[in-house]
Amino acid sequence: MARVVVTGGSGFVGSHLVERLVAEGHETTVFDHGAPPPGLVSGPDAPRYVSGDIRDRAQVSAVVEPGVDVVYHLAAVVGVDRYLDEPLDVVDINLGGTRNVLDLAERAGAKVVLASTSEVFGKNPAVPWAEDDDRVLGSTSVDRWSYSSSKALAEHLTFAFVRQRGLRATIVRYFNVYGPRQRPAFVVSRTVHRALRGLPPIVYDDGGQTRCFTFVDDAIDATLTAGAADKADGECFNIGSSEETTVGEVVELICELTGGGPAAVPLDTGARLGARYQDLRRRIPDTRKAYEVLGWRATTDLREGLSRTIAWARANPWWLAQEDSGQS
Repeated sequence: MARVVVTGGSGFVGSHLVERLVAEGHETTVFDHGAPPPGLVSGPDAPRYVSGDIRDRAQVSAVVEPGVDVVYHLAAVVGVDRYLDEPLDVVDINLGGTRNVLDLAERAGAKVVLASTSEVFGKNPAVPWAEDDDRVLGSTSVDRWSYSSSKALAEHLTFAFVRQRGLRATIVRYFNVYGPRQRPAFVVSRTVHRALRGLPPIVYDDGGQTRCFTFVDDAIDATLTAGAADKADGECFNIGSSEETTVGEVVELICELTGGGPAAVPLDTGARLGARYQDLRRRIPDTRKAYEVLGWRATTDLREGLSRTIAWARANPWWLAQEDSGQS
């Protein structure tokens, strides 16, 4: 049993991580500004929830303290809608919050697992991307790149703490994680949300963009393995599926699995979102390092993962009652 802290533990990936940590018997504290979603662990085995702002060092220090073994740092501003509407918060939370966690974890003698993102690679056309491949970004005037840049700087900070301060830390870069409880602002979650309410799915541009969609349970397996493995210290790992799929194909499969419905509606991102948004044509991870070092690879195929996500959504009307928060 370890004593662990999960920042952002009320969020999508964080809440799944908390469930697994509690199930494995770890003493778990969640630090988040929001309340946990319905249906999480309750009773005597429930994790301790502490409400706070990751940008406030004093508040973070109340949970990242001596005696903590691992800090899983997932607190961040995520989602294209938020990159466009809240670019200042993106930078302040993703960068400033990470600095607080790293500094306090070093003082406490805890290991850090930093959740990062495939977005750090930007629009590098040379896929699949290995962990050390180049970053190719657009203009700083394009809000889309605020998230990529903030998470890349968080990675730089983490590596700096490892090399200058001797902090034990590992970075996991998630590639298009989906599954139950995800906010309906992403390709899979938004399409499931709309399909189950009888609304037409929305496809950005021609739907020919490709992604490697990763079921949340697989991402959690990788995250926990990285947190427990000494050989992961000081390393970064791409965490994603190897199944490349177009966005249009994903939307079609969701419509099939939900029983059909209205035809998809195209959205012209240039006309609707303007120059603040730029899309990526392909986003493909090279995951050989995760397999060679951690023994991890994604095992849930897309049909299975979508079926499980849809079944969960049907059984949770509170999620279906949420507002569609994507850009439309």
